[in-house]
Amino acid sequence: QVQLVESGGGSVQAGGSMRLSCVASGRTFSRSAMGWFRQPPGKERDFVAAIAWGAFYTDYTDSVKGRFTISRDNAKNTVYLQMNSLKPEDTAVYYCAADPDRSGGPSRRLVEYDYWGQGTQVTVSS
Repeated sequence: QVQLVESGGGSVQAGGSMRLSCVASGRTFSRSAMGWFRQPPGKERDFVAAIAWGAFYTDYTDSVKGRFTISRDNAKNTVYLQMNSLKPEDTAVYYCAADPDRSGGPSRRLVEYDYWGQGTQVTVSS
């Protein structure tokens, strides 16, 4: 079992920055691939970024490449999402998720992730 708690959301103007954190407890965090997903108002939840258990591989959806950075600190059981040059279309509820025991690169598929946080709202105003 893995429990995930996100923090760091809020409101920011376009062009600003924000860092989301997700603290994990329970099962071995260091062996889990971790992902960030987001759900804009009235839309489906979509992949944003993911990182392998050993941070040797990261993946991003095209719309955030060059602006967002995913990282992890296994000693602190924490994964981060640094978001720069934010745009109004980045407005969404952001969720972190854990995919335990994935030995290879992380997945983009929601169904591969067994554990989810409660989400944190990010609002970007123009």
